[in-house]
Amino acid sequence: MDRNDWNARYAACDLVWGAEPNRFVAAELEGREARGRALDLACGEGRNAIWLAERGWTVTAVDFSDVAIERAKKLAERRGVAVEWVCADLASYEVPSATFQLVLVAYLQLSADRFRDVLALGAGCLVPAGELLMIGHARENLTEGYGGPKDPDHLWAQAEIAAALRALGLTVDRCERVRRPVNIEDEKRDDEKRDDEKREDEKREAIDLLVRAHRPAA
Repeated sequence: MDRNDWNARYAACDLVWGAEPNRFVAAELEGREARGRALDLACGEGRNAIWLAERGWTVTAVDFSDVAIERAKKLAERRGVAVEWVCADLASYEVPSATFQLVLVAYLQLSADRFRDVLALGAGCLVPAGELLMIGHARENLTEGYGGPKDPDHLWAQAEIAAALRALGLTVDRCERVRRPVNIEDEKRDDEKRDDEKREDEKREAIDLLVRAHRPAA
């Protein structure tokens, strides 16, 4: 999906993924003391960036969708926090090296070659002992899970990501598949069903890849 596609998706409804932080981001960072500056790459409508700012981080958040950034600004204003919002394509976004204590990448969907460039961007801007936290759709989700992109090139492969991060000089602390419950409506295909027939909720699971890595201290 390009910028226009994402703009259309964000414009079609209010807060596509809601206002609360991603469950894995909250679980990994809840209770930790804010340690300075955080960078949220592909921040969407800002739910994770705002949550970090509420916990004392100085946050810069980047996304190429201007619709999403405007939504994020309004949500941050309602929540009473300050975030530096940047509307930019990560393919051309530049940031000084050794700038951030935390870099967050949540559900970024790019081809493998472009994703490696984002990994290099994120790794390069970490200070010594700085941490990279990533959560995204695992490649196994295509056959064993539910939802997410259908192009395997846009899904995260455990061994590939771990190897790429090590090649960038990071220590990989965690790189494992996690399961996420997904509630969907059971779309029954019985042509004779009554229009007022009640649909049932069906529970399925998505398979994500949770990654934590850090730059070794100098």
